[in-house]
Amino acid sequence: MKSVLAILLCVSLSAFAQPFPSKPVRLIVPFPPGGAVDYYARAVQTRLQETLGQPILIENRSGAGGMVGADLVVKAAPDGYTLLVGNIASLAMNVGLYSKMTYDPRKDLTPIIRTVAVNYVMAVHPSVPARSVKELIDYAKANPGKLSYGSAGSGSAPHLATELLKQRAGIDMLHVPFKGGGPMVADLLGGQIHIVIADQANLMPHVKAGKLRALAVGTLERSASYPDIPTIAESGFPGFEARAWQGIAGPANLPADIVTQLNAAFAKAMAFPEVHQRLLDGGLDPITGTPEAFAAFIRSEIDKWSRVAKDVGARVD
Repeated sequence: MKSVLAILLCVSLSAFAQPFPSKPVRLIVPFPPGGAVDYYARAVQTRLQETLGQPILIENRSGAGGMVGADLVVKAAPDGYTLLVGNIASLAMNVGLYSKMTYDPRKDLTPIIRTVAVNYVMAVHPSVPARSVKELIDYAKANPGKLSYGSAGSGSAPHLATELLKQRAGIDMLHVPFKGGGPMVADLLGGQIHIVIADQANLMPHVKAGKLRALAVGTLERSASYPDIPTIAESGFPGFEARAWQGIAGPANLPADIVTQLNAAFAKAMAFPEVHQRLLDGGLDPITGTPEAFAAFIRSEIDKWSRVAKDVGARVD
């Protein structure tokens, strides 16, 4: 009898001590398909599967500026099998925009790795009679309230970036929030909205096809990929930067050894030449770095964007 119990105990301990990962890993994308966050997850999926040796399952759980998906991760077991593909909104901006959040990014999530910076482009529907930022501002001032701009949701980076531009330019435009970047671009293409400042991956294919017109890029310096497109900063708004970022996080109290393993796995997946190039093609600049550096960055971004939200009077609830 004792020998049977000993065998069962050994089997139980062996199962409990299985090395990570021993089953599929879920990547929770807190936005619909078609946006920059979803683009990143699918760009690294295949190589990440090879690196970890397990299937990578991508789940789109959108809503509330990324908080629906983030909350799912917050409530998951801290075992490394449920991860958030977070971004500037779900990990930083929302803190200054919502009076009530179901989680605190600084306490309820474990930062794993900062992955990419997301380059933004200002684009307009061809019906807008403006071919530069200055012409757009002049037109908006001559036609107050006539122009509408889209965002990937109230409190998203495109929302705050455009509100900041409105404030600095002294113009009036109607905000039309969407549930993600895909629906936003669809309505921009259809002419239901007139302007967006949003991620390059969503907009530049349509600019190249002649369906949209790019007026400026949101980086402080001109893009190496599109050197003929001026920056918003050089178009009359010195220091203006519209750029987002993404990173991977897990539930709070994620074991340090799993954090280290996941950090290395994502960095390795992004280092493959075809993945690196795919990210660049989508306007995503790979960054990587340590979990500690990412945690410090999140705290600094929360402070920064909370000040911006207060300055422009942006609130979601």
